[in-house]
Amino acid sequence: NFTYLLERGADRFVLRRPPRPPLPPTAHDVAREARLQLALREAGFARLPTILAVCEDESVLGVDFYVMAYLEGHVVTETLPPGLEGARARRALAGDLVDTLVEIHAADVSTPALAAFARPGSYNERQVRRFTQLWEINRTRELPRVEEVGAWLRSNVPAPLPPTVVHGDFRLGNVMVAADEPTRVLAVLDWEMGAIGDPR
Repeated sequence: NFTYLLERGADRFVLRRPPRPPLPPTAHDVAREARLQLALREAGFARLPTILAVCEDESVLGVDFYVMAYLEGHVVTETLPPGLEGARARRALAGDLVDTLVEIHAADVSTPALAAFARPGSYNERQVRRFTQLWEINRTRELPRVEEVGAWLRSNVPAPLPPTVVHGDFRLGNVMVAADEPTRVLAVLDWEMGAIGDPR
């Protein structure tokens, strides 16, 4: 999904939209992504950007989109922002990243807004099937061990743990750290693959 900075006078906002069509089925559903974040906030998880508007009228931009409040912070990808030079600071950020995931998994999935994201059937089986298909589509070289692990997982899908909110791609590159306190996760971003399922 694409993310754009919008400026209107002194105000700043962020617009999130899918890439240009055609899109694969169920991919890039930004309206669903926004609804999940709204449901999570309602359930008490606050480390999210504030969603200001969701538009499912494709006559506006040609695709669904949502607008959220602009947050001041850093997304850590290739370089560390100031304040994370030392090992102690990086350890503190790693600890807060774990705490953030614990907070996500603690959200009450029985609340009506979150319960709407639960799907019947085995989340774990769906994940094994999806990632097996993704490997077949995206592999760039032969790695027989990956196929062996996939076959093993298909035959040994673990019994599910009680369901939680699952981000789907939780990692340092999908969170924003506070500009004035880079050891603190300010917001979790990129909820496109979010679901209700096994927290593993």
